[in-house]
Amino acid sequence: MQYLIDFLQVGNINKAKIYPFLKCSKEEALILRYLCREFLKGEHEIACLDVINALFSPKNEVEILQYLPYFKNLLDTGWIAQHIFLKTISQEELLLELLNMTISLSTSFLKLLEEGGINPKLPKIAPYNDHLEYLKDQFACIELLHSLSPHKKDSHASPLLKKGMQKYKLLQERIQERLELTKEKPSLESMFKEFNLNAQEKIIFLALVREEYLGKESEGRELSTLINLVSMNDYERMKNRSLLDDRSRLVEKGLVDYDEILNPFGGVSRTFFVPDVILKKITHPQAQSKKERISLESLVQEQEIFEFLRPKVTLNDVVLNTSTKETLEVLLKQMDSKVLQRLKDWGIKDKKRGIDAKIIFYGAAGTGKTMTALALAKSLKKPVLSFDCSKILSMYVGESEKNVRKIFESYKELCVSSKQNPILLLDEADQFLSTRTTSGSGADKMHNQMQNIFLEQIEKFDGILIATTNLLETLDTAFSRRFNYKIEFKRPNFEERVRLWEKLLPKNAPFQKDFNIKKLAEFNLSGGQIALVVKNTAYNIASAKNPEFSTQSFLEEIKRELKSNFDGAREMGFHI
Repeated sequence: MQYLIDFLQVGNINKAKIYPFLKCSKEEALILRYLCREFLKGEHEIACLDVINALFSPKNEVEILQYLPYFKNLLDTGWIAQHIFLKTISQEELLLELLNMTISLSTSFLKLLEEGGINPKLPKIAPYNDHLEYLKDQFACIELLHSLSPHKKDSHASPLLKKGMQKYKLLQERIQERLELTKEKPSLESMFKEFNLNAQEKIIFLALVREEYLGKESEGRELSTLINLVSMNDYERMKNRSLLDDRSRLVEKGLVDYDEILNPFGGVSRTFFVPDVILKKITHPQAQSKKERISLESLVQEQEIFEFLRPKVTLNDVVLNTSTKETLEVLLKQMDSKVLQRLKDWGIKDKKRGIDAKIIFYGAAGTGKTMTALALAKSLKKPVLSFDCSKILSMYVGESEKNVRKIFESYKELCVSSKQNPILLLDEADQFLSTRTTSGSGADKMHNQMQNIFLEQIEKFDGILIATTNLLETLDTAFSRRFNYKIEFKRPNFEERVRLWEKLLPKNAPFQKDFNIKKLAEFNLSGGQIALVVKNTAYNIASAKNPEFSTQSFLEEIKRELKSNFDGAREMGFHI
């Protein structure tokens, strides 16, 4: 009790041993000392007005008011606690409400009197014996940050928050000191170095690892909670959301994954988790088998049939006709895990099988079919194995039937080896899906046989298959029955073309003041054509002496594109 005795008996309050830790004025320290004396008399709670009258003896009612800010500051610093619920509507109203409020010494202040300092007494610095000791220290830091989150404000950090962050800094310094003494570093530290994570990314990742160890679903997995751990105000919270978007290092590198849940308001909420394979690396870094290390991407590189595609765009990045987008959203809802579970419970779906769907995207070239397939894969968090069907005849002349089977057999083998179920994308599948012929020529018989094999494999396919085609009118009815969804992709209307131009125009390039994007959108171009026009125009402008984009520079390239259009959609009456 030496610190309490010193605080009560010292003549000049500024000389008290705990005074440097209080970070308050002399008057505020006197209030605390008065409360200590009353506490020892058994008075745990006392009104602010009684403290002011006993300690400062104000001459009148107006003079009382000048002492109220002292109590406000002591509340903010956490040295006293209130016993009446206050509505902090405004600074003035709060100060007036303080007058009749009863207060007491806080637990933090009583602890300060006992220990003589605000920082915890930590055990002696020693090397880590295992990863559990290391995680225990890191989790203590995360718990501290969680406790400080409610005290973060937009204007300035409260004294209590400042003290908490000082404590966090002390704990981090202690972890670093222990790591320096540790010969075999914890696997997490090696992972941080391997992926070059910054301080904020480390905090988010550790917070999610802590949730995995707690083994429960809580708000600690939610986006807002995680972002708040590394943000001090609303501006930082908005900026730091990029730490967990689809292009972030944590998500792109597979350190963190997420589930999407449709909320009651029609939006999508994300809850994050650490994949099992990453948790195993943390807890058993030496136990990773060679088989587990084989990635789908590396397996695909060893064969010549498929192209591996990792989706990077979402459905929000693709400009689509409203009806097409609504159909895709309905499709996504039908693939929700809760919906699938109901179908399994009702006996409609095989319980051994996961999500399966056969989908046809049809429409003119350049309307976004392939891009949308990738965006859909992104929403389902699946990679894509793409096969260009236009090459099938040139690749497999004389062995078409055999090699059509090989496409699907190779897909199954890759799924088993990688323990993944990627989406199978059959691009430009017109000849596979077209109506079978009845003539007796050898070529037609071979083509029909190839289609029969393809039909058989579609029937047995287990997973998600997307076929793209430009011509639905020639679709064989036998194929039509075997596809769950047939989604049309229309040429963009004027408003959609404006959005496409806005999205595809170079962001950091110089434009003339009278640049008119709506003038460009008047021409009936597909998204693919707009992308090509932008690219070709950019090459032309980049080589000019005074590189600057004008409406005319794009119009000239549009004219060339329309003249060279081979799909029968050439515009008539084009004038520049």
